Amino acid sequence: QSQANLNQIVLEYLSKKGYNKTEATLRKESAIHDQNGRPLVRRVEDQGGQKYSTAFILLRDWVEDNLDIYKPELRRLLWPVFVYSYLNLAIECYFKETERYFNSFQSLFLPDHEVDVRALTGIQLPEHVHQNATAQIYYNNRYRLSLTKMAQQALYEFLEAKESDGGSVIVQLLQRHFNLIAVDRASVGHERSLAALLARGGADEDMPMEDEGIPGHNPGSANTDPNAPPVLPNLKLGMPPMDPEAAEDVRGALQDEDAKNPPAPGQNSLVEEFDQRIKREPTEDAPTRDTVPLPPPLARDVAMEVQKIKENRDRFRIFEKTTGGLGPGVSVVMYTFHNTFDSINCLDFSGDQNLVAAGMAESYIRVWSLDGSPLPSLMPSNPNEPPPKPVSSRRLVGHSGPVYAVSFSPSTVNPSTSSSAQTNGTSTESSKYPSTKSQYLLSSSADKTIRLWSLDVWQCLVAYRAHDSPVWDVQWGPFGYYFASAGHDRTARLWATDHVEPLRMFVGHDQDVDVVAWHPNGAYVFTASGDKTVRMWDVQRGTSVRMFTGHLNNLTALAVSSDGEKLASADDSGAIVLWDLKEGARIKRMRGHGKGGVWSLSWSAESNVLVSGGADGTVRVWDCDGASSGSGAVAGVGAGVGAKKKKEKDVVVTGDQIAAFPTKKSPVYKVQFTRMNLVMAGGAFIP
Repeated sequence: QSQANLNQIVLEYLSKKGYNKTEATLRKESAIHDQNGRPLVRRVEDQGGQKYSTAFILLRDWVEDNLDIYKPELRRLLWPVFVYSYLNLAIECYFKETERYFNSFQSLFLPDHEVDVRALTGIQLPEHVHQNATAQIYYNNRYRLSLTKMAQQALYEFLEAKESDGGSVIVQLLQRHFNLIAVDRASVGHERSLAALLARGGADEDMPMEDEGIPGHNPGSANTDPNAPPVLPNLKLGMPPMDPEAAEDVRGALQDEDAKNPPAPGQNSLVEEFDQRIKREPTEDAPTRDTVPLPPPLARDVAMEVQKIKENRDRFRIFEKTTGGLGPGVSVVMYTFHNTFDSINCLDFSGDQNLVAAGMAESYIRVWSLDGSPLPSLMPSNPNEPPPKPVSSRRLVGHSGPVYAVSFSPSTVNPSTSSSAQTNGTSTESSKYPSTKSQYLLSSSADKTIRLWSLDVWQCLVAYRAHDSPVWDVQWGPFGYYFASAGHDRTARLWATDHVEPLRMFVGHDQDVDVVAWHPNGAYVFTASGDKTVRMWDVQRGTSVRMFTGHLNNLTALAVSSDGEKLASADDSGAIVLWDLKEGARIKRMRGHGKGGVWSLSWSAESNVLVSGGADGTVRVWDCDGASSGSGAVAGVGAGVGAKKKKEKDVVVTGDQIAAFPTKKSPVYKVQFTRMNLVMAGGAFIP
C-alpha cells in the first residue's frame, strides 16, 4: 500500500481511540511529505545544490526584463553572483552540481571575464577553492559594487517578493560576499546620468564602474579600506622649476638663436616662447626641485632645453581648438623589420630620431642607425689590427635570457643641426652646443637583471640586480638619471644610475607588474599589473596615491599626456581607457584595435591626440579632447583595415578614432610622437 493509505489508516485508528494530540502531530508531519513519504520542498533554499542554479536564473531573468536605465548596472551583479555561487557549491561539497552549474553559465561571462573564468575552471572540492589563487582572492574578500538608489531599492523589493523562490539565496550571497554601495545618480558624475546612458545607446555596458571589484575602492583612491573616506591625496602635476642658472643660460642661448634666425611674421620669438612656457607652470601645482633631487645641470641639459623650446614653437599643430579641430593630418613613418623569425620582443626609438633598438628573444640587443649612417665608437682600436669597418648596426651581448624591454636615455636633435637646416646648411657653428644624442640604453631581461649600456663604446657599464624574477619593463625618467623597472615579482622599483641598489620599491599589486611609465615632471611613476589595475606612485614617499580600475583584460601599455593631466592605459583586448589624474576619474574608453592587444601608446605635444599600435598591425590615431562618442563603426571601417579575410567577430570602433594606418602583416611594437608631432612606428613583418 502507498504511504498515503497507511497514514489514513493510522489516523482513523488514532481518532477512534481518542489519541487527539498524536493524531494532530501525524497530520502535521504528513502535510510536508508527498504520497511516497519524501519531504516536500516548498522553498528553493531547501533544494540542496540546485538552489544556486534556480536562484541565478531567477536573478538573470529579472535583470534582463528590467528597465533599460537600470539594466546596465544590475547586470554587474551577475558575474560576482555566479562566482560566489560556484565557490559555495564546491565548499558545501555538491560535486556534481558544481560542475553542472559552471558548465551551464560560464558562457555568459567568457567575453568579459575570460581570464578569471579559465582560472576558475575545474573547481569541485573545498580543497580546490583553497588551492586556487583566483578563488582565494574572491572567497576571502567582499566584492564592492555600487548601485544607484532606485536600482538597489528595486533589487531588494524583488528579492523580498521572491524570497521562497530563490530570493533568500541571493540575499545570503549579498550579505556574506558583497559590499553594496548605494549612490545618488546626480552625485556620481556624468557617466551614470540618464543623458549619458541614452547617448551611449548600449555601448560600454560591459565596462565595470571605477569602484567595482575586489576589494574595491573609492574611485581613484588607492585606499582599499571599506570605511575609507572618499578623499584623494593632492597631486603636484605641474613641471618643476628650472635651475635658475640653467634658465639664464637657456635664455641667453635662445636670444642668440633669435638673432641668427629671426622669427617669421606672426611667430613668437624663442625667448617669448620660453617665457610663456614658464608662466604656464603654476608653482602651487608643481613639485619643488627638492622633491626629486637631480644632479647639477650640464651644458648638454641647456642645449636639450633650447631644442625643446624650438621644437615646441615650430611643431605641427594638429587638431587644435583654435582652428576648430582642423589642422594637418597626422603623419606616420613606419620602420618594418624583416627576416626576424618572430624573435623581436620590444623596440624603442631614441629622442633624437637617429637610433632604434630591438630586444631579442635570443638574449641580445640590436641597435640600428635609422638613416643607415655608420655608428661611431669611442673604444680605442688595437694598433696591431686593421681599423674596424664602419657599420650601421651594433649588437649588444650580455643578457642570459630573452630581452623584454629597451629604453634610450633622454635626448634631442642638436640645436646646431636644426639651425643649420633652417639656414640651408650655411651655419658654421656646429660646435657651439655639446652632443645631445642618447648616451645610454637600458634593457631588462628574463635573467632578472637590468643592464646599462654605453652608446659611445657599445659596452655594458652596469648590471642592476634586485628583482628575483624576470623584469618585464624598464623606462628612463623624463630627466635621465632615474629609471623605473617592473617585474614578475609583483613589484616595481626606482633606481638611480649611480646606485646599484634600488632607491624605492613599490609594492601593492596582486600579480605581475607588466608595464611602467613616468609622469613628465618625474615626481610620479605609474604601474600596470596582471591584476587589471593601474597604480600611481609618489616617488618621494614611495606610496600609492591613485588606483585606476575598469579594465577587463591584462594591461599592456601606459602613457601619460604631455601636460601631465591625463593617463592612457590599454589592454590585450584592444581597449584604451583615458583617466583624469587629478580627479581620479575615468574619462572614456576607446575601441578599434582587434584582439591581441595594444602594445604601445604615445601622446601629441598638445595632449589632445593619442596614437596607438598593436597586434592587429595598425597604427590608430584618437581624439582625446571630447567625451565618449559611443560606437561609431564596425570592422571594415578602420577596425578591419588590412584584415578583410579575418573571420572573427567584428570589432567595434568608437567615434573617437581619427585615422587608422594599416600595415600588411606587421604587428606594431612601438609608436612614438616626436616633439614636432610626427609619429614614428616600428614593427616586425610576419610572413
